[in-house]
Amino acid sequence: MYLSKLSLTNFKNYEQTDLEFSPRINCFVGNNGVGKTNILDAIHYLSLTKSFFNNIDSISIRHGEDYFIISGTFIKNDEEDNIFCAFQRQKQKVMKKNGKEYQRMSDHIGKYPVVMISPADSAIITEGSEERRRFMNKIISQYNIEYLDSALQYTKALQQRNKLLKEFKSTGQFDNDALTIWDSQLVKYGKYVFHERELLTNELIPVFQEHYSGISSTREKVELAYQSHLADCNYEEALVRSVAKDRYLEYTTLGIHKDDLVFRMDGWPVRSLGSQGQQKSYLVALKLAKFDYIKRKSGISPILLLDDIFDKFDGERVEQIIKLVGSDRFGQIFITDTHQNRLHEILSTHNTDYKLFIIENNKVGEKIHNGKYLNEKK
Repeated sequence: MYLSKLSLTNFKNYEQTDLEFSPRINCFVGNNGVGKTNILDAIHYLSLTKSFFNNIDSISIRHGEDYFIISGTFIKNDEEDNIFCAFQRQKQKVMKKNGKEYQRMSDHIGKYPVVMISPADSAIITEGSEERRRFMNKIISQYNIEYLDSALQYTKALQQRNKLLKEFKSTGQFDNDALTIWDSQLVKYGKYVFHERELLTNELIPVFQEHYSGISSTREKVELAYQSHLADCNYEEALVRSVAKDRYLEYTTLGIHKDDLVFRMDGWPVRSLGSQGQQKSYLVALKLAKFDYIKRKSGISPILLLDDIFDKFDGERVEQIIKLVGSDRFGQIFITDTHQNRLHEILSTHNTDYKLFIIENNKVGEKIHNGKYLNEKK
């Protein structure tokens, strides 16, 4: 699977842009702030119905405009799928496949998987457990529709149970039967989500460690572990035992909404021990393991989006990563960087099809295709 064409209208800094891509490697170079990342985010929209960076669609509308449109053509199993995404202020977002509108955005997720590696990924290490749960959700939902639905149903039940707990506190009245209804929903959906997250983590670990060794010249031992209340208890019984505590605190204290991933390096938390370079290597290895896992589960090679990941890596490490992702193990790749010569020199030494686009003044300009310069203005 690969993306052959992309068209943007009023998307972020682009008024109108039409692009055609290589089925293998596509690079966008230019200074910081010229819009390289925005093209990758548009691809993320077409694949997963939303921005990689935020959940507020209006932020993606070009300044002074009222709407944006993203459209593209995926080649999948030798067939063309035309995907259309549009958002207008004060209206619902629209997603279409081959002219037919989706009734639910979740019906589109997983059909055209992507994996994005970005400096924003640092939040997975530095921020709270919600970021790491989101990381797991993004992986599993790209190949398992039942998981996405279960996670959504669990969240709805959790919200209703928390609402009841607040009502108990404000009214001074307690209705155990009402609470039990939502407990059964939490158990039903929570157990399924826990099982899938546990399976994910166990299968990620060896692939993650392999990728870290491949891109790192150091000998750190990296570890990944999944923490959950459901790992060592009967969830239904635990919810009953926690009722008094939950009533006092006015929220549900046990469940998969408290799950976390633990990242270690040489036995210590990566967050406190790892240098910036080590943390970045850890995240790249983690995302490449995500790529392999989705590919194995879905049978589709995801599109790989590498957004400015070479900053703080030395030249040797950059070349190792390019060599790795340029292998047959990966499919279509999009790369952004500020150093044109670095990318061009590395790519030209590898026997693979690639295009290099130059971005300046909100325009995608001169293009290099397999070492040959083509003058184009988009």
